[in-house]
This record gives sequence, C-alpha cells and structure tokens, in this order.
Amino acid sequence: MSIQAKASKVRLLLFDVDGVLTDGKILLHGDGTEGKQFDIKDGIAMVWAQRAGLTVGFLSARTSASTAQRAAQLGITLVHQGVASKLETYDQIVGDLSLDDAEVAYMGDDIVDLGVLKRVGLSAAPADAVEDVRTRVHWVSGALGGRGAVRELIEVVLRAQGHWETLLASYIEDRPPVAARPNKP
Repeated sequence: MSIQAKASKVRLLLFDVDGVLTDGKILLHGDGTEGKQFDIKDGIAMVWAQRAGLTVGFLSARTSASTAQRAAQLGITLVHQGVASKLETYDQIVGDLSLDDAEVAYMGDDIVDLGVLKRVGLSAAPADAVEDVRTRVHWVSGALGGRGAVRELIEVVLRAQGHWETLLASYIEDRPPVAARPNKP
C-alpha cells in the first residue's frame, strides 16, 4: 500500500517527544529544571492537523514540564509521559479512542519506539533516527527531529486527505481557518 493510501486513513497522529519533536538534547538548569527546543513549524502543523479534525498526541518515556507546557500551548490534551511501556500505553490510547492500528500514524526515532512503529498503519521517523528505526518504518522525513520532521509528516497526511489545498488557499486569500485556536503555534 502506498504512503498516500496509508496517510489517507489516519485519524490519530502520535509523536515521541525527545528526538522527534525536539533534537533530543535536554538543557539542564542549575535549579534542576530543564529546557527543550521545539520547532515552530512543527507546532503550526499540529494546530492545522487538529483543525482538520485529526487527533494529535504525545507518547514519551520521559516526563518533562516542557513537554506538558508545549502540549498545552498547542491545545493537545492527549499526552502520555513517563510511560514504562510505549506499546501498552499505545494499546490503551487506541482502545480509548476506538481506533484501528491502520488509523494511526506514529513518528519515533529510537529502538524504544519499535513496538509501536511495527503496529501502526503509518510508521515514520525523522532523518536522524537510528538506523534500526529508519530501516523499519514506512516513511522517513527529509528533516531532522526537532527541525521540521513532524511538519513534513503532517503535510503528507493533510495532502492525502485533501485538506492541504484548502488550507493553502485560506492563507493565500488571507483568511486563515478559524477553528478552536490554541494560544501559540
């Protein structure tokens, strides 16, 4: 099945955080807090995906206040952090949302993501994912983690579902879509 056919079925876009939404680096401050960098292009694409009726979620083995804050900025409420088993949590998510594996796209970058990547209908990785992931997914972004990989995947999905041209036209005509809009892309 082609990437476009797989993308046309997606209802949930699920993302690992460190190495996918970020470049995988963590800035530790002297007071014990941490910081991360998120790509603004990834953020606006997640907003567009939600406006198009898709669910967007984060699935991370680490717990981070930065991740929770970024999710809140984007209006993303499906956030699972500090999970011991990504696959068990994935099973819970698809069960709660009554989805089939074919309706899920997941982007991961390391071997801890392989269980979920093997199950989903559209598996994806950033260009700098480890080789054991890149060689096992359906689609590899041309962009690095934290540098637009998420944006590229979302664009693939929105194009496959016929949303991209409408979105593009709304900006060309200077009338961006007005759906429930999070504070900051």
